[in-house]
Amino acid sequence: MAMKMDLNAIIEQMETGEQDSALATLQSYNIEMNQCFTFSKEEERDRKHLGELVLGFLNRDLQPSCQLACLETVRILSRDKHCLDPYLSRSAMSTLCRYAGISVAGTAVPAYSQPVEGQVKGEGGEDEKAADRSSDVVKEASPTPENPDQEVIVEALKSICNILLHSETGQVIAADLQMIKGVAERLKQYHDPTWNHEVRFFDLRLTFLLTALRVDIRAQLVQELHGISLLGNQLDAALGLCRPDTLEIGLEGVSPEEPLPLSRQQTELAMEILKILFNITFDTTRHKIDEEEAAEYRHLGAKLRHCLMSHADGEERTEEFHSHTVNLLGNLPLPCLDVLLMPKVQQGSCEYMGVNMDAVNILLEFMEKRLDRGHKLKETLLPSLNLLTESARNHRETRKFLRSKVLPPLRDVKNRPEVGSTLRNKLVRLMTHIDTDVKDGAAEFLFVLCKESVSRFIKYTGYGNAAGLLAARGLLRGGRDSGIYSEDEDSETEEYREAKAHINPVTGVVEEEQPDPMEGMTEEQKEYEAMKLVNMFDKLSRTNVIQPMQLGMDGKMREMTPEDLHKLTHNPLFQPEEPINSDSEDEA
Repeated sequence: MAMKMDLNAIIEQMETGEQDSALATLQSYNIEMNQCFTFSKEEERDRKHLGELVLGFLNRDLQPSCQLACLETVRILSRDKHCLDPYLSRSAMSTLCRYAGISVAGTAVPAYSQPVEGQVKGEGGEDEKAADRSSDVVKEASPTPENPDQEVIVEALKSICNILLHSETGQVIAADLQMIKGVAERLKQYHDPTWNHEVRFFDLRLTFLLTALRVDIRAQLVQELHGISLLGNQLDAALGLCRPDTLEIGLEGVSPEEPLPLSRQQTELAMEILKILFNITFDTTRHKIDEEEAAEYRHLGAKLRHCLMSHADGEERTEEFHSHTVNLLGNLPLPCLDVLLMPKVQQGSCEYMGVNMDAVNILLEFMEKRLDRGHKLKETLLPSLNLLTESARNHRETRKFLRSKVLPPLRDVKNRPEVGSTLRNKLVRLMTHIDTDVKDGAAEFLFVLCKESVSRFIKYTGYGNAAGLLAARGLLRGGRDSGIYSEDEDSETEEYREAKAHINPVTGVVEEEQPDPMEGMTEEQKEYEAMKLVNMFDKLSRTNVIQPMQLGMDGKMREMTPEDLHKLTHNPLFQPEEPINSDSEDEA
């Protein structure tokens, strides 16, 4: 890190106004500070002053090397969130937009419009008024030169990204300057060989930040700038996809089931695009879509299927790429997920009931890999688990395929459902997880695979594990939930059929017979013990240690009132109106 003395020396050189001396000084500073991401508080004032001087230079006519040096310095200084004041004005941000090549007509600010010292930048004041008065003079953005200095563009984009990341005021100014329009204009040039990988990448990174940080910009990108189509085209270009107008998407001359590995640059671009698409489709499932939108989402879904089938450079990178793909698939309208099953069955495909299950199988393997890792399950597991749940709920073939993998015909009746290494065992263990979302997600998935049949659900998970979901849905008395499913049969294995009568429905396994604790007691002794138990419950309830519950007629648990306990006290043989029947449904 540069010492304070060196920073003062740099400021002195900059104050001379000479390009050559400023260039040499800034280049040395940039080399020394290139990997610096923490800054001393003592030098804050000097760094702010240096930032102001550099911006002053950028508003002059500079040689390209000096432009680059100044922007590199801005990039380094903008890493410090406490020293962003020099850049948080409309004029400063407009200058950076101009160098980034994303200025928009009617939003650029003349170089002479400078902020007044001591004024809060970007929140009104004389500089904002001057900018507004001058905006009608600026009729159009500077045209892109035939041979733009792409290093300059990249440094300007990086600086803007730093500012947006650290400053809400900067985000407001970015929206005011219509940055998203400028970036979108260049994104349309995805087939233009002029732009190198770094320009494309940081255009996308800036778009990601804008859409992640500003809800209004998300809406603008989708509605005004046709963002889904625009970014879908970007994805086509990044992955080299052909036949983009059909749902049979792939690479020319390459089997869609065995696409070529993606290069590192392809993966980087594709992941940024997927992250942006996730931002702008986040609320898709919350509103109805028309036919045109549905067609657009189905085309996007076909591209995402190709992403699932693709591999990046290395297993870790592939998993990250697939993770972004899964997150985005979870945002698509549920009827559009049928594109995952569209491709024809080919040699080597994973086929089930005549349907290509390659994509579903990859999703299942991805989910199990995340489950086995056990790290931050809510963030890492739930997207794929919920996606599989909804796919199974909406597509019969998908549900039957997943059930064959997760809940094959039951043979093991000696071990509890949560004990073992099968995928069913792992998911049943999650049904008692400490995180409610994880617990509910696992239970919901298995419940859907059981066609929301209570008896079948209990058969595979045990009543004790199933009780949480059943209680939440009012199904503790048995029955079936409101889902619409086909009437296929649940074939019983010989092992299950023989042991069925001896299975404890609470634990889901055959247990050794236990001695009867009331053996040898008279009826009076049994009644006495029952009364003792009821009185203990009554005492604990009155002191608010516990809250006794009972099963209501609606199948849900309800609090027991003092009157209910009084009935039990005076009638220990009092029973619920209907016994719980965990096997009330015929196997379907």
